[in-house]
Amino acid sequence: MVEESHHESGSVTVMSEATTLARVIVRQIVEAGITDAVLAPGSRNAPLSIAFYQAEQAGLINLHVKIDERDAAFFALGLTKATGRPVPVICTSGTAVANFHPAVLEASHSNAPLLLLTADRPARLRRTGANQTTEQARIFGKAVRYFADVSGSAYPMELPFNSLQSGPVHLNIQFEEPLIGDSDTSWLDNVKIAAPQVFDRKSPGTFHTKSTRGLLVFGHDRAGLSQESVQKFASELGWPVIAEDPLSFESATAHASIFLTSTKIRSEVKPDTVVIIGRTTLSRSVNILIAEARKTVIIDPRMATVDQDRIGNQKFLALPQIQVPTADPDWVATWKKLGERASKVIAGLDTWSEETIARDFAAALPTGVSLFVASSRPIRDLEGFAHPRKGVQVFANRGLAGIDGNISTALGIASRSEKTFAVLGDLAFLHDVSALSHAGNPDLRLFVIDNNGGGIFSTLPQAGVDGFERIFGTPHGRDIQAIATSFGVKTSKISTSTELAKLVAEPVKGFEIVVVQVPSRQENGDYLKSIYAKMESL
Repeated sequence: MVEESHHESGSVTVMSEATTLARVIVRQIVEAGITDAVLAPGSRNAPLSIAFYQAEQAGLINLHVKIDERDAAFFALGLTKATGRPVPVICTSGTAVANFHPAVLEASHSNAPLLLLTADRPARLRRTGANQTTEQARIFGKAVRYFADVSGSAYPMELPFNSLQSGPVHLNIQFEEPLIGDSDTSWLDNVKIAAPQVFDRKSPGTFHTKSTRGLLVFGHDRAGLSQESVQKFASELGWPVIAEDPLSFESATAHASIFLTSTKIRSEVKPDTVVIIGRTTLSRSVNILIAEARKTVIIDPRMATVDQDRIGNQKFLALPQIQVPTADPDWVATWKKLGERASKVIAGLDTWSEETIARDFAAALPTGVSLFVASSRPIRDLEGFAHPRKGVQVFANRGLAGIDGNISTALGIASRSEKTFAVLGDLAFLHDVSALSHAGNPDLRLFVIDNNGGGIFSTLPQAGVDGFERIFGTPHGRDIQAIATSFGVKTSKISTSTELAKLVAEPVKGFEIVVVQVPSRQENGDYLKSIYAKMESL
């Protein structure tokens, strides 16, 4: 639909239905207090692109442009992690929409508030063979908390911001041609930005137990709960703590995932009750111990959405009130002693390896920085070999724990953080290398652990099977430093502890990539096994 507006001068301005619709949506987004939006360029989403650009020029929003839709979605995911606010991500029709899907799944499993604005042809063109037209309606299935197939010159209802509190929302927007309207910006006049919404939560209930030999386990993402609230809960409970993210919990038991590889130790510290905050996804040794407990209590808001079938004796959607007896002092002392003994062993390791790199890197990180850790081996090494400390804000994609989109997520976090570090494996780097094509220059120092392939498989049961190198190890033989340099990114390569310490301590100014050259995957796997063996004599 096209309307004409006649001015006194006699000129005619084209008013398109698509432009009107886009402006209604963007204005609602701005007035909701959303500060950032991410755009992947295209033709069908031109009305939204122009409207967001005009809002940015008016100083009402920060617009980030990424040429690849998958990168754009993961970048938006990083922004939500850094800001705690919803972030719209916009794309054109066709395969562009499908490229959002990996980030949507990650957002769904971590309750991240991504607002997906996908442009579409009018519904009348579906199933006609029209170019770049496919079934975009409900393409993300149950991974989104709300979906609408939007058409017309004005959205007939307010945008579903309430749904964003529990995960991603998808608006598939049908744009009729013409896609380009007038250049008037008066639609942004008198914008009233609302204060961020505060949602009322139901009473969390009370956790009762008579157990004095309990264990508290923090999943890496703390179920989306604040570090402060979880720390307060732990202090009130008074139980030994295992933290998948030891850089956020100074009082956690040191190196628990490592010393629990000993079957002897696990039998000695079998808990009566385990309280789990979030999901425990990293260590088999920790999960084996949890499975042996008489009672399991789960605290995770996501059980209202994607994790409704979680198995547990008792489940809470928020941190409950606590009514527990004082923990057995001998029980608490045993866990403390094991952590201290394991710390001595790990402090004495002197081989340049992925394990000692994780140990030294974590200890050297300056206070007040942000850190993004990729899935697979890097996050497990930090869990096991980083000594508990405070002063670091840690992020990771632990919803589905994929290695896709990790550079993009780190860039999104860095765009809203003053000093950011990231640690990726070489395959995670290659998986998302296209993100470097439009990376900008944030204050981000990204370390790539280069062991020429899938190092984690050398530590799993797949190690040693016939054809291992081809179907699991997947050596790439690529010069990661040269690849990064070809994108115009500042790069360096290190292979010693001294070089590592120097680069971690240096101020982060601009974007740079550090390639960390490590021993072979087989050597590292053997070294890790030797460390596990040391735990048997604690």
